[in-house]
Amino acid sequence: MTLRQDKISSTIKKLAGEFINLESDRESMITPIGANISKDLKNATIYVTIFPENKEEESLEFLKRKRSDFREFFKNQIKIKTIPYFDFEIDTGEKNRQRIEELSAK
Repeated sequence: MTLRQDKISSTIKKLAGEFINLESDRESMITPIGANISKDLKNATIYVTIFPENKEEESLEFLKRKRSDFREFFKNQIKIKTIPYFDFEIDTGEKNRQRIEELSAK
Protein backbone atom coordinates (compact mmCIF):
# COMPACT_ATOMS: atom_id res chain seq x y z
CA MET A 1 0.00 0.00 0.00
CA THR A 2 1.25 3.46 -0.82
CA LEU A 3 1.48 6.24 1.74
CA ARG A 4 -1.57 7.93 0.19
CA GLN A 5 -3.61 4.71 0.41
CA ASP A 6 -2.54 4.30 4.05
CA LYS A 7 -3.62 7.83 4.92
CA ILE A 8 -6.97 7.50 3.17
CA SER A 9 -7.60 4.06 4.74
CA SER A 10 -6.89 5.49 8.17
CA THR A 11 -9.24 8.41 7.52
CA ILE A 12 -11.95 6.05 6.26
CA LYS A 13 -11.69 3.97 9.45
CA LYS A 14 -11.89 7.09 11.65
CA LEU A 15 -14.84 8.58 9.78
CA ALA A 16 -16.64 5.22 9.69
CA GLY A 17 -16.44 5.15 13.49
CA GLU A 18 -17.90 8.64 13.72
CA PHE A 19 -20.67 7.83 11.24
CA ILE A 20 -21.60 4.58 12.98
CA ASN A 21 -21.69 6.41 16.31
CA LEU A 22 -24.14 8.94 14.86
CA GLU A 23 -26.36 6.51 12.96
CA SER A 24 -26.45 3.24 14.91
CA ASP A 25 -29.32 2.21 17.15
CA ARG A 26 -27.08 1.24 20.09
CA GLU A 27 -28.53 -2.29 20.24
CA SER A 28 -25.17 -3.59 19.09
CA MET A 29 -21.62 -2.35 19.33
CA ILE A 30 -20.14 -1.87 15.85
CA THR A 31 -16.42 -1.15 15.74
CA PRO A 32 -14.47 -0.42 12.55
CA ILE A 33 -11.24 -2.42 12.68
CA GLY A 34 -9.65 -1.39 9.40
CA ALA A 35 -10.16 -0.33 5.83
CA ASN A 36 -8.65 -1.38 2.52
CA ILE A 37 -8.78 0.86 -0.50
CA SER A 38 -8.10 -0.10 -4.10
CA LYS A 39 -5.07 1.26 -5.93
CA ASP A 40 -7.26 3.52 -8.06
CA LEU A 41 -8.97 4.80 -4.86
CA LYS A 42 -12.42 4.02 -6.28
CA ASN A 43 -13.45 1.17 -3.95
CA ALA A 44 -12.97 0.69 -0.23
CA THR A 45 -13.86 -2.14 2.13
CA ILE A 46 -14.39 -1.33 5.79
CA TYR A 47 -13.90 -4.23 8.20
CA VAL A 48 -15.98 -4.18 11.38
CA THR A 49 -16.55 -6.27 14.48
CA ILE A 50 -20.03 -6.48 15.95
CA PHE A 51 -21.02 -7.40 19.49
CA PRO A 52 -23.15 -9.28 20.43
CA GLU A 53 -22.59 -11.87 17.73
CA ASN A 54 -26.30 -12.62 17.37
CA LYS A 55 -26.75 -9.07 15.99
CA GLU A 56 -24.04 -9.42 13.32
CA GLU A 57 -26.29 -10.12 10.36
CA GLU A 58 -28.80 -7.41 11.27
CA SER A 59 -26.05 -4.84 11.90
CA LEU A 60 -24.21 -5.69 8.69
CA GLU A 61 -27.45 -5.21 6.73
CA PHE A 62 -27.88 -1.84 8.45
CA LEU A 63 -24.37 -0.80 7.38
CA LYS A 64 -24.94 -1.94 3.80
CA ARG A 65 -28.19 0.07 3.65
CA LYS A 66 -26.31 3.15 4.91
CA ARG A 67 -23.44 2.94 2.39
CA SER A 68 -24.65 5.87 0.30
CA ASP A 69 -25.27 7.95 3.44
CA PHE A 70 -21.73 7.19 4.59
CA ARG A 71 -20.39 8.20 1.17
CA GLU A 72 -22.13 11.59 1.53
CA PHE A 73 -20.81 11.95 5.09
CA PHE A 74 -17.31 11.08 3.88
CA LYS A 75 -17.55 13.54 0.97
CA ASN A 76 -18.49 16.35 3.37
CA GLN A 77 -15.61 15.58 5.74
CA ILE A 78 -12.69 15.17 3.35
CA LYS A 79 -11.59 16.83 0.15
CA ILE A 80 -10.24 14.31 -2.32
CA LYS A 81 -10.72 14.05 -6.05
CA THR A 82 -12.33 10.60 -6.13
CA ILE A 83 -14.79 9.55 -3.44
CA PRO A 84 -14.66 5.75 -3.18
CA TYR A 85 -17.62 3.40 -3.16
CA PHE A 86 -17.79 1.65 0.20
CA ASP A 87 -18.56 -1.86 1.30
CA PHE A 88 -18.74 -3.23 4.84
CA GLU A 89 -17.57 -6.69 5.89
CA ILE A 90 -17.26 -8.58 9.15
CA ASP A 91 -13.64 -8.89 10.28
CA THR A 92 -13.20 -12.63 10.74
CA GLY A 93 -9.58 -12.30 11.85
CA GLU A 94 -10.56 -11.43 15.41
CA LYS A 95 -12.94 -14.39 15.66
CA ASN A 96 -10.25 -16.72 14.34
CA ARG A 97 -7.74 -15.39 16.86
CA GLN A 98 -10.18 -15.97 19.73
CA ARG A 99 -10.92 -19.49 18.51
CA ILE A 100 -7.20 -20.30 18.33
CA GLU A 101 -6.72 -19.01 21.88
CA GLU A 102 -9.65 -21.15 23.03
CA LEU A 103 -8.18 -24.26 21.45
CA SER A 104 -4.66 -23.63 22.73
CA ALA A 105 -5.94 -23.11 26.29
CA LYS A 106 -7.31 -26.67 26.39
